[in-house]
Parts: sequence; structure tokens; C-alpha cells
Amino acid sequence: METTAHPPAGAGAPDAGIEFYRLLTGCDPAEADIGADDDFDRHVLASILAAAVMDGGPIAERAGLSEHELNNLLASCFPSAMVRAFGWMPRSGAEIDDEVVMVRDLLLAQRSTDGEVGRWLAMMVARRAMEPNHLWEDLGLRERPELSRLLTRHFAPLASRNTRNMRWKRFFYRMLCEDDGFVMCTTPVCTQCSDFDLCFGEESGESRMAERRREFLRAGGDQSMSGGSGWT
Repeated sequence: METTAHPPAGAGAPDAGIEFYRLLTGCDPAEADIGADDDFDRHVLASILAAAVMDGGPIAERAGLSEHELNNLLASCFPSAMVRAFGWMPRSGAEIDDEVVMVRDLLLAQRSTDGEVGRWLAMMVARRAMEPNHLWEDLGLRERPELSRLLTRHFAPLASRNTRNMRWKRFFYRMLCEDDGFVMCTTPVCTQCSDFDLCFGEESGESRMAERRREFLRAGGDQSMSGGSGWT
């Protein structure tokens, strides 16, 4: 029997993202084995959904998917979790932010893998790019190299154009401007630009889920999160 899931009362709580990641994958995000490409894809998808849960609100919208698309993703990539979206009204295309559509279409035009995963990721990455932190953080990933691997794997023609390792959000918008015949930068040489650090500055730090886990444990919440979660 399939189990359905409402957005839990604890969504947005410090431990909610880790709990949801565990529900999907059966392991802690810090312990994920991503050696194989399929395992890496599942880790990325689970991380994005976990980040959406941490934000609170409708999970599908926060992840950039319709409820139907979210259900298909869960059924295809996490069948053993037996959790599905339930009871949310599908969005119309008019409700999707124009910037999200532009980044999504940029990614879709540069796909390098077949199948639904790449299409889902184009929508999810585009939506999460609207959040305020480094893109790898808002995707729930553990470090920036995971984002670079994701883009190189699924959107290789686009990723290969980032020859100077520009920050990915800035790079997306630079590509959009160039494809439309505009010039985003006011100086011809990057090193002479006052915004150099915004485009090329370091993107290191602690992942959002690792930070939340540390805060949760510091608050005395080191207990099993497998029972009474509200997800089943």
C-alpha cells in the first residue's frame, strides 16, 4: 500500500531537512555514497527536496516542480520511501516566476543526459537559484564541487563555458545576457572590475544540513528521528 504525506508540521525546523533526506535515502546526508552516477543523482535530488523542506511552505513549489512532477520523481527515484505529495493544487504556468523560466530554459537547452532526471534538475536548479545563498547551499549540497559535478554531468555544454570558475548564479545570468546580445559587465577585464569578488569569490562553508544538524545536537536534540516524524 502506498503511503501519502502532507507537509509536516515540523517543516522548516532545524532537523526537518535531515529527517526527510533520511526518509528518502535511508542514510544521513554526510554518509551518502556518491561514487556512481545514479547514486550521485539520487543524493542531489534528495538534497534539493530536503532543502525545500527546511525552507517551509509547499515542498513542490520550493523545489521548482508541480505536485505531479514531484510524485513522479519520488516514485521513480525513491520507490522504497513510499512517500508522495498529497492534496496540493497544481500550479499553472503563469505562476512560475519569469526569472525561473529563463534559467530553466537555459539549462534545458544545454542538457547532456537523456531522461527525466535532467529535466527535473533543470526546473529544480532554476527555482533554487532564486534563493539568497550560494547555489550549492540552496540546493542542500555538501560542497560546491558537488554542484560543479551536477552541472558538468547533466548540462555539460553550459558548464564547459564556465572556464574561469565564475560563481554559478552569476554565470547563469551572464550566459542569459550574452545569448540575448547584452553585456552584463561594465569593464572589459574581470580583474579590473569592482564586482570581481561577487563573481569569483570563494564559495566555501558548511552545508545547510550540516549546520542544522550541529544546531539540533547543540540544543540537546540528539535522539532518533525515525519515529513519529509525521511523514507516513
